[in-house]
Amino acid sequence: MKTYDVIIVGSGPAGMGAAFELTSNNKNISILILDAEKYSTGGMRNDCKMNFTYPIGFPLEYWDKARADRYLEKVSAFLKPTILPKKQLEIYQQRARRLDVSLIEIEQTHLGTDGGLVLIKKLLAELGEAGIDLALGEAMTGIDLSEKTITTNERILGYRALLVAPGRKGFRFLQNLMDTIKVDYIDNIVDIGIRIETRIEHFPIVRDYYDPKFHFPEKVRTFCTNSGNAHVVKENYKTIHGEPYCSVNGHAYSAKQGKENGLVNFAMLQTVGLTAPLASGQLFAENLGLQAMLMGGGKPLMQRVGDFRLGTRSKEASFNDDLYDFKPSLLACCPGDISLAMPARILRAIWKAMKKLDTIVPGVLHPSTIMYYPEIKLYANKPEYLDENFRVYDSIFFAGDGAGTSRGITAAWASGIRAAEGIAGSI
Repeated sequence: MKTYDVIIVGSGPAGMGAAFELTSNNKNISILILDAEKYSTGGMRNDCKMNFTYPIGFPLEYWDKARADRYLEKVSAFLKPTILPKKQLEIYQQRARRLDVSLIEIEQTHLGTDGGLVLIKKLLAELGEAGIDLALGEAMTGIDLSEKTITTNERILGYRALLVAPGRKGFRFLQNLMDTIKVDYIDNIVDIGIRIETRIEHFPIVRDYYDPKFHFPEKVRTFCTNSGNAHVVKENYKTIHGEPYCSVNGHAYSAKQGKENGLVNFAMLQTVGLTAPLASGQLFAENLGLQAMLMGGGKPLMQRVGDFRLGTRSKEASFNDDLYDFKPSLLACCPGDISLAMPARILRAIWKAMKKLDTIVPGVLHPSTIMYYPEIKLYANKPEYLDENFRVYDSIFFAGDGAGTSRGITAAWASGIRAAEGIAGSI
């Protein structure tokens, strides 16, 4: 049996950030990074959009501005981002303020899905040069706390410290681990919403600000804007009982001459907290996903704004070359009526926000605009942490989106560094 100083579960930005931080202070430390997938996972694979301004990506219960800024300096120094320019923000901000909406100015960069893969390849090579072992396609399946060992689908490994950073996709894996090692947690918060797709000329702000962050009343916000060569995609999930359901997401490729499809997509999300009674956001989201699958015949739903405003469902004829003048980038959807599947209170709040957004950036509610449902974000596990470095048990630490310490690439990287500091002290 081989024993490592540190085993890291998850090869996304939190795991990488921790590994690089640990090796920068101790060249002789032995580190293994495991990932159940056969490739390095995390947000860098999908669009690779990074924000470098607090509070975007930093849950307020774990981060204040001073601390986040200190770690963002480290993240920025390592990744060396090229910050995208912004123009005419004051015009949009003035319009937003009149409607009780805020447009947050963020330093951000965008590599695109193709650029993100190039970055991952570079980082993996640097991990290898630093002497870090990488085991892709090897999943952690069990743990023995008394022996300080973990079981994988291939072997038994010893650890002096364990960092678990599986990301949002590992939400359920992390919950099972917490149940095993008796760590208290809640997962009562979830984001539910839709993804909007329209022509760039109907949302021209993206020419001035690549990923505009609008915050509306009733905890509604825009999220993950993609433009240029932009696409809506389907993500497959399973419930706790193994039933399949889908969520939608968006991404874009890096800017290349002649490759643009002229579309833009972004999410409109409402944050929902289940508090009385305290309930699982994960289970709530799963039930909404199953309801959408029922209404869509096993596919996500899509509806043109023009049909929605008339109170009618979209049909295949709604996606033609006449007034509705662009094809959906995600064809594997069912034309229908999202109001039959989406909770009314959430839909009302999002629709009110969309009408305000159309006043700030006129055109987004053009009849051709498509609303895809559902878009679900699960990243709100809240374990009971024992210290400021996200320790949950003797020599066991968490980090990243799945553990609730971050919401995005840069904050996940920062949380990995913060956990690494605690790990260094423990070993």
